[in-house]
Amino acid sequence: MLVGGAAAYRAGAFDPMPLLLTLIGSLAIQVAANFANDASDAQRGADPADRVGPPRMVASGQIRGSAMWTACWSAIAIAAVCGVILAMRVGPVILWIGAGSVVALLTYVGGPIPYGYRGLGELFVLGFFGVLATGGSRLAFDGTSPAWVWLMGIPVGMLAAAILVANNLRDREIDARVGKNTLAVMVGEKRARFLYGGLLWGAMLFTAGIAAIGIAPELVVAGVGAAGLIPPLTRISGVAITSHMYAPLLGGTARLHLVYGILLGVGIVLDRVLRAL
Repeated sequence: MLVGGAAAYRAGAFDPMPLLLTLIGSLAIQVAANFANDASDAQRGADPADRVGPPRMVASGQIRGSAMWTACWSAIAIAAVCGVILAMRVGPVILWIGAGSVVALLTYVGGPIPYGYRGLGELFVLGFFGVLATGGSRLAFDGTSPAWVWLMGIPVGMLAAAILVANNLRDREIDARVGKNTLAVMVGEKRARFLYGGLLWGAMLFTAGIAAIGIAPELVVAGVGAAGLIPPLTRISGVAITSHMYAPLLGGTARLHLVYGILLGVGIVLDRVLRAL
């Protein structure tokens, strides 16, 4: 959302209302996804008592499954309201992106063929939390979104996917035991570690490369400043041997994702400021 807003500012199309609506709508989708995952995993028995990490509310009996689904659909309704308001401004494409996001969150670990149980979670995260979120958030301002904005959604999505890889590395042993075939379970711990580091460094190389060849504004390279946060994370992933040792990767990777997005947005804004001087 920050990157899309910065891209709108660079084009002279910035308006705080679309930014606010995309922030609220995207947060509601994220909340709904977590609620749906909590309820669906509990129904499939994928959250045993010895799972490492924040407790799952339905599996632990603290919240009924029906109540969790009510909360999930309430969050989706909030996102839908934001989507309808935006669609009235820029057209129905925003609604299609939102509808696709809802289907994706409901079928991640729910439904008859959950793609999260088939090693496809990271791919969908890259698409929905990266490409569609970044390009779609730019659309929300004036109905346009240049190709370079969609391309910048790739590194944004790579870092988001790395958060999921970190999560699945932490849960790999339990997931394998309960039949949840995440990518980390399917390819094994060593290859999943390699994928994790590849996503982090790959996002930085992609950003530097797209700036160097002139497809995107040169100052998107500011996002590479977040690379200093990567070595401590790859050191953890390189030596971790238990779920508890993998746990710090989640917060660290999320911080990297946020810092990268902020620096990327600042670079895009500065590009317009410097061009105006």
